[in-house]
Amino acid sequence: MKTEHILIIRFSAMGDVAMTVPVVYSLAKQYPDLRITMLSRGFARPFFENLAPNVSFMEADIKNEYRGIKGLNALYRRLAAKKFTAIADLHGVLRSDYLRMRFCMDGYKVAHIDKHRADKRRLTATGVKRMVQLPSSFQNYADVLAALGYPVKVEFRSLFAPETCTDGMFPEEIGVKSPAEKWIGIAPFAAHEGKIYPVRLMEKVVQLLLERHPDSRIFFFGGGAKETEIFREWCGKYSRCTDGSGVMRGISGELALMSRLDVMISMDSANMHLASLAGTQVVSVWGATHPYAGFMGWGQSIGNAVQIDLPCRPCSIYGNKPCLRGDYFCMKNISPEQIVERTEFVMNEKR
Repeated sequence: MKTEHILIIRFSAMGDVAMTVPVVYSLAKQYPDLRITMLSRGFARPFFENLAPNVSFMEADIKNEYRGIKGLNALYRRLAAKKFTAIADLHGVLRSDYLRMRFCMDGYKVAHIDKHRADKRRLTATGVKRMVQLPSSFQNYADVLAALGYPVKVEFRSLFAPETCTDGMFPEEIGVKSPAEKWIGIAPFAAHEGKIYPVRLMEKVVQLLLERHPDSRIFFFGGGAKETEIFREWCGKYSRCTDGSGVMRGISGELALMSRLDVMISMDSANMHLASLAGTQVVSVWGATHPYAGFMGWGQSIGNAVQIDLPCRPCSIYGNKPCLRGDYFCMKNISPEQIVERTEFVMNEKR
């Protein structure tokens, strides 16, 4: 009898690929005899390589090696040689559509994601908005698996078992966490301006946390050149601050450090999802986007989403559209105190 072997496709972006992890993990645990291959870009390997014994990772460089129709045909031949029995397209873009079409034409069982585009248009309408919670990405991914005959109950806690991540694995700049310390992560950046809390206000958040919690340390996360320069400035101005991304240098190390945090402050960005995979509670800050679109991190509470109500919010699903008002009031009118108070609430809950 042929072993069932499912191919799961999700190429990008990092946060969206991270959101597949709880679903793939649940599939692996609930169907231990099912072989699972996750197809994505190379950055995602740390999410899956030790996820479960029946999960393997396959890297596809779709920007170079497998670029264009010729490249996708080459990738299809490579995939077809694996003799998959089912294909789950969790991306629903031109590249994955083309691969899915090839599999379908050759008689494979295939299913693809429903992105609920009409509901998202109503949520972000410039006139009357339909403000209702849309299905989460986790549910959308699980629905694809159910259509292929693999219904799953999504259950996931962390990429790290308690005994697998200890302070001894960290470099000297991170050190050992004392019982009295609170470790706070801050990921203040995102891909688009509509999702970024103003830098001057986030610096005030840093100041307030350090003043009000003398037993705390703050670790910054983010890897761009501009971000690194700001982190360097803040670490020079304020004691007990460390550029966590700069020290750990890579997703695996960042995830390990995130797993030791008491709380993470993040925008609607990949770092919200990375901290969620590490089992850390996140205080998320929302501007142009909204949790109702279904992109809240795994296991996170909407009560810990810091946001203000405006008739123009949300104006975008991904935060990539220009501000209709021209001033990004949705972010600028959130006070540093609001973020600090919610952060303190989460830290107190953890006691």
